[in-house]
Amino acid sequence: MKIYTRSGDDGTTSLAGGERIPKYSNKIEAYGTVDELISWLGLIISIPTVKSRYNELTAIQDKLMHCAAILSVGKGARTDKMIPPNEDDIALLENSIDIMESEMEPLTSFILPGGSVHVAYIHITRTVCRRAERNILRLSKEEEVDYKLIKYINRLSDYFFVLARKVSVELEREQSPWNI
Repeated sequence: MKIYTRSGDDGTTSLAGGERIPKYSNKIEAYGTVDELISWLGLIISIPTVKSRYNELTAIQDKLMHCAAILSVGKGARTDKMIPPNEDDIALLENSIDIMESEMEPLTSFILPGGSVHVAYIHITRTVCRRAERNILRLSKEEEVDYKLIKYINRLSDYFFVLARKVSVELEREQSPWNI
């Protein structure tokens, strides 16, 4: 199979199932941003300070691949192998957030993203996650999107925020407060 097909030269792309739509559509924005999120998560997984979370992060990456596949469905697509997030997936994120938060001082102000390259990468991933959520919500006004998928992406951005804080603490880097 060749990587280039030339079929997208007209500004359209194929959905799962073969339907062609414009590359600028809300559907493409939604699953394309999830794809970007998957890539940023790949970078985070390679960070030495998160190696202890490898299994958790690769499970999240796998779940995001399913989310992107679900969002890419067009007419006639087979969906039997696509596994949407469920309440257990959301509970796993919440449990991980709770554990990390219990090991840190509570926040007393907003914080500025940064402190180290690793922490900054996690914050960038968080913001891409938020953009994915906005794009998915926009798509949900045009077609049905599983509520648990939306909920999972929302909770995932919270997870990345707390992970950035936790890695900052583990690296003994100060988290700069943002004071109004």
